[in-house]
Amino acid sequence: MDTEIIKIVLAFVVLINPFGALSLFLDLTRGYSMADRRKVARISCFTIFITIAFFTVAGSSLLQGLGISIGSFQVAGGVLVFLIAINMMNGEGNPVKPDQDNFDVDHIQAPASMGAAVVPIAIPMMIGPGGISTVIIYSSQISGIWRVSAVIIAGLFISLFCYLSLMMAGRISRFLGDTGLNIMSRIMGMLLAAVSIEIIVSGLRTLFPQLL
Repeated sequence: MDTEIIKIVLAFVVLINPFGALSLFLDLTRGYSMADRRKVARISCFTIFITIAFFTVAGSSLLQGLGISIGSFQVAGGVLVFLIAINMMNGEGNPVKPDQDNFDVDHIQAPASMGAAVVPIAIPMMIGPGGISTVIIYSSQISGIWRVSAVIIAGLFISLFCYLSLMMAGRISRFLGDTGLNIMSRIMGMLLAAVSIEIIVSGLRTLFPQLL
């Protein structure tokens, strides 16, 4: 159980990558009081946790309802995650997450716009299509209350990690700088590539058990 949680947490960390949302968080909360900034961080991280928990519980049912086999979704999701990893290693960021430059932060006024904590900070800047796909993939491979709980616990851990990252956004940005964040993104891309290969291989085993 502990090993499974660590593996899932690792996948969530490299996919959600809260460091990629630090600049947007700082821009959107410019002029906020510390209390309002904490509230935005709490709402964002609670949204991440609820999203992970929902797709953990309902992921398999959604696939069945759409008539999509688990193996097919694993291969498709693994390819998506691998493409994300390649872009991260090339220093191009996550291709399925929007560029924060596309958001007009000047029209978001504090403290009335707490909705920005959900969109765009939590969704899609931190948990986007790649993260949601990974949650569904992991949830579709498990059964039983304990394994489902492991994914939800992993979601809780990553949500707390995201909260701490957002609350330390200013210090992290100053300490790492653009170069440090770029290096971290490339390292996470390498880890994510390994995760994606495991997902693809698992999907191929499901689709072609006689070949693998």
